[in-house]
Amino acid sequence: MPQSIQLKDHERDARLVRNRAIVGGLFVLLLTGALIARLFYLQVIQYEHHTTLAENNRIHVQPLPPSRGRIYDRNGVVIADNRPSFSLTVSRERAGDWQQALDTIVEVLELGPEERSLFEKRLRQGRRPFEPVPILFELSEEQIARIAVNQFRLPGVDVVAQLVRHYPQGEHFAHSVGYVGRINEQELKRLDPVDYSGTHHIGKTGAEKFYEDLLHGQVGYEEVETNARGRVLRVLKHTDPVPGKDITLSLDLKLQLAAEAALAGRRGAVIAIEPATGGVLAMASQPSFDPNLFVTGIGAKEYAALRDSIDRPLYNRVLRGLYPPGSTVKPQVALAGLDAGVVNAGTRVFDPGYYQLPGNTHKYRNWNRSGDGWVSLDLALARSNDTYFYDLAIKLGIDRLHQYMTAFGLGQRVSLDLAEEAAGLMPSREWKRISRRQGWYPGETVITGIGQGYMLTTPLQLAQATALVASHGQWRRPRLLRDADGMSAEQLMDAELLERRETPPDIVAKDPKYWNLVTHGMVEVVHGARGTARKVGLGSPYLIAGKSGTAQVVAIRQGEKYDRSKVRDRHRDHALFVAFAPADDPKIAVAVMVENGESGSGVAGPVAKQVLDAWLLDENGRLKAEFAPRQAAEVPRDH
Repeated sequence: MPQSIQLKDHERDARLVRNRAIVGGLFVLLLTGALIARLFYLQVIQYEHHTTLAENNRIHVQPLPPSRGRIYDRNGVVIADNRPSFSLTVSRERAGDWQQALDTIVEVLELGPEERSLFEKRLRQGRRPFEPVPILFELSEEQIARIAVNQFRLPGVDVVAQLVRHYPQGEHFAHSVGYVGRINEQELKRLDPVDYSGTHHIGKTGAEKFYEDLLHGQVGYEEVETNARGRVLRVLKHTDPVPGKDITLSLDLKLQLAAEAALAGRRGAVIAIEPATGGVLAMASQPSFDPNLFVTGIGAKEYAALRDSIDRPLYNRVLRGLYPPGSTVKPQVALAGLDAGVVNAGTRVFDPGYYQLPGNTHKYRNWNRSGDGWVSLDLALARSNDTYFYDLAIKLGIDRLHQYMTAFGLGQRVSLDLAEEAAGLMPSREWKRISRRQGWYPGETVITGIGQGYMLTTPLQLAQATALVASHGQWRRPRLLRDADGMSAEQLMDAELLERRETPPDIVAKDPKYWNLVTHGMVEVVHGARGTARKVGLGSPYLIAGKSGTAQVVAIRQGEKYDRSKVRDRHRDHALFVAFAPADDPKIAVAVMVENGESGSGVAGPVAKQVLDAWLLDENGRLKAEFAPRQAAEVPRDH
């Protein structure tokens, strides 16, 4: 009988299944334990950390930029204001693929590659996370509508209303008030990121730059709850920003317009100062430009047109223009000669039409080739006699000449708050030894006495030197600021809201009558029978103390006479004129420079006269009431 065969071992199979179930169960228990441990670690041990992360995803702190302080002229006319403007902002974190968002914006608004490049440049600037960055300003209604229709394609892109700087007077105060512009990378590195959170503009030039700390204000904050797409659901906490201080400048709009009108479209500069306070009444540099172009970002073509213009509208001639002062510094040289005792009121010099150093054949020509004969100090000023001042310069010597001229502010920055001011140059032995590695020659002293040679000044420095003669040496730095929210410049410095700048010491003459002698000579320039600018003073109801001057642009050879027909327009002499009035009670000091104007008395003098009239006379051509009580009665009637 055949033997039976067992086909399956049920006991072994059961044991195998049982073992596998045990292993599987253990594995499940192990995974469950690991999961529980991980949950415990996340939920208990790292609870605070993950709670903070969750809150940061849900709650954001948004900066609230302060409104910038306004700027007014002395009569309360708004010079710099803020006006609402709709801007397009992008938050890189909310936008996701922000490069794609920019492409969509360019497509929707039908813009070009230039705008696309500008948007990207603005977005790449370092900013706080989730902070919206304005990329396009002053949106039109059509642009706003296009963005609204395509909002679903533009996450992180919003149209917001913002206050944007506006200059209602346009180009009239571009060189004094200046303008604001977008914060660049260099500025971003030095600025306090907290103070400038949400702020995208900063003062670039003029008063806007110098008084940035006062005008800017203090940032505020909002703590907001957002959804997953970054939309604000509710405001949890609000801290109001502190607006910037409003500031009032000493500038006068009517006088500014009068100064620009007097220049009549010519390239030049006019600066008017109040001698009693140092306040700048008018500051015109022509041609000018519209500062509004720079607020939201000027286009490359527009900027290139301004930058490359042969007339240089961006160049501030009042503060940056360096010109030989010519004869306009002769009053200061005269005071130096009197005070040093090398001349007196009766000292006379014979003028044959030229001056020669002893033992030298070179002739230093007087502008009047035929000469003026015997010349006293008074006549030397009235006639602007070069020979007299050549001789006076040699008597003084370059060392004393440098000492006195620097006391009048030449060769140094003289203002309190005009930051772009150039220092100019008042040469000395030491300066030439260091800069030229040469000694000083007597011939260089000769021409320094008439404001030529190495000497370079700005129109502002000439106005200040003239104001010092008017105030008999009392130093008051020229300033734009009159007050800020009722605080004067001195109070602001005391409160450490404005950097303190020391005022140079007053110029104290050994005899006070020296000031009157110099002033009388300047009055003779305008009102005397032989004055070089006597046409300027014709019919004036007040006395003017003035001095004309010319500054060579190109040199002419020894013995050669200036012939305007042989000189290109832009190579002709600059015309200068300085003045203060009324001469017996000065209320205003003026410096005028007309590029290539050639004649100081014939071209720059009438410009100064128009500015003086605009300040001192009423609509009927009479002295204003505040000036009338002390007007001079002895104005020459026949000149």
